[in-house]
Amino acid sequence: MGATLAAGTDERKHTFDSPLDSERVFGQHDGMQRTYVRRRRAAAAGLLLVGILTLGSPVARAFGGSEGGAITRTYVVRAGDTLWSIAERHAPGRDPREVVFAIGEANELSGPLVPGRTLLLPDVG
Repeated sequence: MGATLAAGTDERKHTFDSPLDSERVFGQHDGMQRTYVRRRRAAAAGLLLVGILTLGSPVARAFGGSEGGAITRTYVVRAGDTLWSIAERHAPGRDPREVVFAIGEANELSGPLVPGRTLLLPDVG
């Protein structure tokens, strides 16, 4: 076969100056073509994000994309108002708990009512 190296020497075989280099492909000298995989993935992620925002937006809810009813009118909160009192005035004869829930969902309420805030009142009839 070929020559072997002695066990204690620090000699190593190399091809640094050789015309046979594993980094060169035979017969191909021009640069590699880009595949644009990252751009396609970024575009797909962007389209997905736009779709999610569109389907989950208040615009989708207004066109029936939500279980709640369509928004029929608005109400400006006055001092001393509660969701219960607004629900009783907005839908007399209905269970106020359902109306309070519908108003909270339509307005994404998470804190106390502040006088001057405009609330969307959904059609619960």
